[in-house]
This record gives sequence, structure tokens and C-alpha cells, in this order.
Amino acid sequence: MKSLSVFAKDMRAAFRNPKLFIPMLVVLFIPVLYSGLFLKAFWDPYGKMNELPVAVVNQDKGAQYEGKQLDAGKDLVEELKKTDGFQWNFVSREEAEAGLDDNKYYMAIIVPEDFSSKATTLLDEHPTPAQIVFEPNAGYNFLSAQIGTTAVKDIRTKVSEKVTEAYTESVLDKISEISGGLGEAGSGASKLADGAGKLDEGAAKLHDNLLVLTDGAGKLLDGVQPLTKGVSDLNNGAAQLKTGSGTLASGLQQLSAAHKQLAAGVNSASAGSKKLNAGLQQSLTGAQKLQAGTQSAVEGSAKLQTGAQSVAAGADKLATGLNSAVEGSGQLATGLKASSDGSAKVADAAKSLSQGLQALAQSNPQLAADPNVQKLVAGAAAVAQGSAQVSQSQQQLSAGAAALHSGSQQLAEGAKSLNAGSKQLAAGIDSLHSGAVQLNTGAGQLAQGQKQLSAGASELTAGFTKLNAGMTQFGTKLGEAAAGGSKLAQGGAALEAGTSKLLSGAGQLSGGISSLADGSQKLADGAGELKTGADQLKDGSKELATKLGDAATQTANVKKTDEMVSMFAEPVQVETKTLNAVPNYGTGFTPYFLSLGLFVGALICTIVVPMRESEAEGATRFNRFMSRTLTFTGMSLIQSLLAALIVLYGLKLEVHSKPLFFLFTFVTGLTFMWIIQALVTWLDQPGRFVAIVLLIFQLTTSAGTFPLELIPNWMKGLNPLLPMTYSVRGFKSVISTGDYSAMWSDLGILAIFAVGFLALTLIYFLTRNRDTQAGVKSEQVMNV
Repeated sequence: MKSLSVFAKDMRAAFRNPKLFIPMLVVLFIPVLYSGLFLKAFWDPYGKMNELPVAVVNQDKGAQYEGKQLDAGKDLVEELKKTDGFQWNFVSREEAEAGLDDNKYYMAIIVPEDFSSKATTLLDEHPTPAQIVFEPNAGYNFLSAQIGTTAVKDIRTKVSEKVTEAYTESVLDKISEISGGLGEAGSGASKLADGAGKLDEGAAKLHDNLLVLTDGAGKLLDGVQPLTKGVSDLNNGAAQLKTGSGTLASGLQQLSAAHKQLAAGVNSASAGSKKLNAGLQQSLTGAQKLQAGTQSAVEGSAKLQTGAQSVAAGADKLATGLNSAVEGSGQLATGLKASSDGSAKVADAAKSLSQGLQALAQSNPQLAADPNVQKLVAGAAAVAQGSAQVSQSQQQLSAGAAALHSGSQQLAEGAKSLNAGSKQLAAGIDSLHSGAVQLNTGAGQLAQGQKQLSAGASELTAGFTKLNAGMTQFGTKLGEAAAGGSKLAQGGAALEAGTSKLLSGAGQLSGGISSLADGSQKLADGAGELKTGADQLKDGSKELATKLGDAATQTANVKKTDEMVSMFAEPVQVETKTLNAVPNYGTGFTPYFLSLGLFVGALICTIVVPMRESEAEGATRFNRFMSRTLTFTGMSLIQSLLAALIVLYGLKLEVHSKPLFFLFTFVTGLTFMWIIQALVTWLDQPGRFVAIVLLIFQLTTSAGTFPLELIPNWMKGLNPLLPMTYSVRGFKSVISTGDYSAMWSDLGILAIFAVGFLALTLIYFLTRNRDTQAGVKSEQVMNV
């Protein structure tokens, strides 16, 4: 009761404050403005299509078809004049273009000059479809272009029907002509049957005579086969003789030419063998000298080998000494470094002592005047200067020792390289000595071989002399054999030419007789088939005469009527059976715009009504929650009632169940109201921004206009998460489909949304202290 008392005080305060009461009253009509005005504007746009200006240009010149004038463009214009689909304007091409440029016409339909002439090419070898040019002014209004595209398809269908009717009338006229021709063809088929009987008798006689011819040709072919085989064998032998004699003559000629080249080569070889013999004598002398030189090389390499061994031993000793020098120089550098560091410390101490004595003398004039003190100060200064010079000399000595150590290391590395090189030199000299020994042995063998080769060269010279004499005699006999081979080749060629002609004649004779036998057999077979075909022709011509008579009778019964022509032009019609028919655009869009209006109305309510405060002083948190909730609930119920009444009785919306429509409208309005109340109560101004973002996502994902499947895939995932999805779907059920089970399911989901967000509002009031004075003033300023 205390909660109702707080609510009543808030209502009285609102009624007494015109600045608050009037906006609250206006806000109640927001859903009516959205749903009523939007739906009224788009309730039935196709009902006023006759007010949409469209230009029609007919440039068709007509054409002759089967002796009749075809004016398809003119027929199209007459059809359009009978319909009121658009506001037709029949103008010229120039007027249509000017009207499109000035946005006077939403689209233009142009019938080209060759429209009818192309329509007559159906039976041509290369038919050309007739075209209607459609020019929509899509930039002026996109939807009008889409509507025009659908209308042009209907126009094309109607024109196609008219052209098809013309074709059909022509075909049916031809059928009448065919009927008379079939009668005449029947008479001709009867005469053909008589001629086929006579052809059958002649074919029988021809078949018998051809059998006799086939038998004689077979016997002649058997007699020619032995003759053909003998001539073929003779020709093969002659061909082989020709080939062999030609090859022999060619080989003898080549052999004769080769013999001449061989004789010349033998002469050259004989002269060369003499020169070879003289050269071998000189080579023998050189080989003997080479053997003496290699002996000297063996002796010198042995001496060189002994010296290299001495060098290697000295290099080992040098490397050992340099390694010791490196160690000593390292120790020296280390000692000098330590001495240099000590000298530097002594110099620093002497300098400090000198500076201290000078400071002491300056601070005590009596001490400064004492000659002993003056000597002490002068001595300390001299010691400091000397120790500084000693330290500098020590540093130079240390640097020199370091350089000496580095040089010793480099010398040691060089000594290692020298030692390795001397060892490689000794190994090379050993190899050189071994090579000199082998070379000396080879030189001895070469001298021995030169002696043997010189003796062989003398024998070769004597042999070439005998070979030259034999080649001369062989050349004479080979020339005689080549002459005989040429004559034998000429005789073989003449024999092969004669037998080839004989074989060709025998082949032609055999082929002719074979062809005669095959031809006579084929003629006999053909005569048999001719006899069979003549029988079939006689039977078929009789049947043809009978069938042609029947066809003439049946085609004569075909009568051209308007109904038949129409059936040919449009043999198939579409019967549309709509499931859950929607009478107009307004009915289809009501779920979407009604949901939109209720959401926007709820959002506006949060602007004019305080969200957290109450006019009742000392009101508890829960009482303030109840007062705000009852206020928004009452405003939501009034908004829903007004919107439902306007849609049902103002726009004449037809629904399956009015009580369920009112109930679903109330639940939808409460759901949106409590969702927005929770957002703004918790977040204040940012909460209204969140509500607007939520509205935007709902408008794109609720499937209120386009099907859900046509939106981007990432948006589809938001569809089941937003409340407007279920309000749109539930309104469709109660308005168009009558699926009450789906409606109750959607209503239950909306109730879950409503209760959940109402609980969030309650949590805010129960967990937050009273707003600060600044917050109260902020709400009051907004409401003003």
C-alpha cells in the first residue's frame, strides 16, 4: 500500500505540472505515429500504380507474314491502352528521352522498328527474337525500376501470345492444305504399288542370270592363280639378280677406287718408313745422352737430400729457441708492467708529499722562512719530479717489453712455418731423388727400345717395297673385274624390267577376274535383295496408299477455331495458391513497424519521466522502484492500446484473433519498456545510447522486411539474442499465419526478457543509495 501511495503522489505531481504532463501525454502517441503513419503510407502501393507515369514509344513498322499484315507493336499499344497498370504516355522517342532526363517519367518502353519483322523469323534457319527496349530511370526511384521490370515481363508474355497466335493460324491453314495433298499422294501410292509388282518379276529374272555369271567367273579365277604365282616367282628372282649384280658392280668400282688410294698410301708409307729409320737412328743417339744426364741428376739429388735434412734439423732448433724467447719476453713484460704500476704509485705518493709540504709551509710563515724547511720542500719537489720521470720510463719499458713479447711470438710462429716448410722441402727432395732414379732407369730402357725399333724399321722398309709391287698387279686385275660387273648389272636390270611388266599384266588379269567374280556375286546378292525389296515395296506402297487416305480424312477433320489458336498460344497457365495470404504491403509490414513504434515510444518515455526520483519525501528504495515501474507500465499499456486500436480500426488490419493481438501488443510494449527502463536507470544518458544501438541491431536482424537468410552471416548470430526477433515473429503468427503455438512460444520468450530486465531495475534500487542532489537536479533539468 505504501508503494501505491508513492505512485499516486508521483501521478498527482505530474498532472499538476503541465511541463511534465503534456510531454507524457504526447509520448503516448509515439507508437501510433510510427506504426499508423508508416503503415498508412505503404499500406497498398500497388493499388495506385495507375498514377505512375510511364512513356511508351512505338517505332514498329510492321511486316508481312504468310500473306497477312503483322503489326505486333500496334497490337501491344492497343493492349496497354486497355490496362490500367501504369499511367501510360504514348509519345515519340524524343519526348520519352526528354521526359526521362527531366524526371517526368519513371521508365520508358520502346518498341523498335524491326519488332514485327523479327517476330516472323521463327521458321527461318537462323531466327532472330523480337526485342522490347526497357529503360528504367533507376536513379530517380530504384523501386519503380524493379516494379517496371516485373511489368515488362508480363508485357513480353502477352506479346509472345499474340505472335504465337499468328504462327498457329498459319500452321492450321497449312494443315488444311496438307489434307488435300495427302489425298493426291494416296492415289499416287496406288499406282506405285502396281509398278512395284512388275519390278518384282524383273528382279527374279535378273537374279537367276547373275547366278550363272558368278559361277563362270569363279572357274576362270581358279585357272589364273597358278600363272600368276609362276610370274611372281620369276619376277622375284630377276629382282634379286638385278640387285646383286648392281651391288657387285658398285662394289668393284669402289674397290678399284680404294685400291688406287691404297697404292698411293703404300708409296707414301714406303717413303715414310725410310724417314722413320733415319729418325730412329738420331733418337737412339739422344736416348744414350739422356741416360747419361739422368745418372748425373741421381747423384745431385742425393747430395741435395743430405742438405735438406740438415736444414730441417736447424729449423727444429730455431723453433725451440724462439719458444724459450717468447716465454722470457712474456715474463719480462709482466715484471715491467708490475714495476710500472709500482712506480706510478710512488710518483703519486711523492707528488702528494710535495704538495703537502708546500701547503704546510704556506700555512706557517715561520716554517716557510726556515732554510731547512725550504730545502725539505725543494727536495720533496725534486723527488716528485724524479719519481714521475721514473714512472714514465717504466711505462715506456713496459710498452717495449710488450712489443718484444709480441715480436717473439711472431718469430716463433715464423719458425714453426719455417720448420714445416723445411720438412716439406726434405720430403720433396726425397721424391725428386726417387724420380731421378726412375727416370734414369727409364732412359736405359728407352735406349734399348730405340735399338729394337731401328731394326724393325729397316725390315718395314723392305716389306713396303714388296707390297708396292703386288698392289700394281692387283690393280690391273681389279679393273677388268669392274668392267665385267657393270655389264652383268645392265643385263640384270633388263631382265627385272621384263618380268615386272609380265607380273603386272598377270596381276591385272587376276584382279580383273577377281573383281568380275566379286561383282557378279554382289550383283547376284543385290538382285536377291532387290527381289526382297520389290516385295516389300509392293506391300508398303499398298499400305502407304491406305494410310495416306486415312491421314487425308483425319486432317480434313481439323477445324481452326479461336479456342484452338488460344490453346496453342498459351498451352500452360499458372494457378497460384498462396499459403497464409497477405492482402497488401501494410499487413506484411505491420509486425515490423508496430514493433519499431513500441520500442521508440518506450525510449521517448524515459526522456520525459524521471527514472530514479519520486515526489514523495522519504520514499524507500523499493517504493521508488514500484512508483517508476508502475508509471512506465501504465504508459506502455496506453501506448500499446492506442497503437492496436489505430491499426485494427483505423487501417482496417485483419487478424486471426483480436484478443490475442491486443495481448501480444501489451506484452511486446511492456518488454521494450522494461528493457529500456533498466538500461537508462543503470546508465542514465549512455543507457539511451545503448538502447538506440540495440534498436539499430534489431532493425537489421529481426527479419521484419527481408528474409533472415539474405542478411550478412555475422548478423544472423544476433537474431536469436534480440527481443524484436520474437515480437516480429509473434505478430506474424497472430496476424497472418494463425500459428498460435508459435505465438505463445514467442510471447514466453518476451516475458523472460521483460522479467529479467525488470529484476535488473529492482537490483539497482535495492543496492544504490539515494541519488546525490546533483543527480536529482540533472534529471529535473532534463525533464524541464
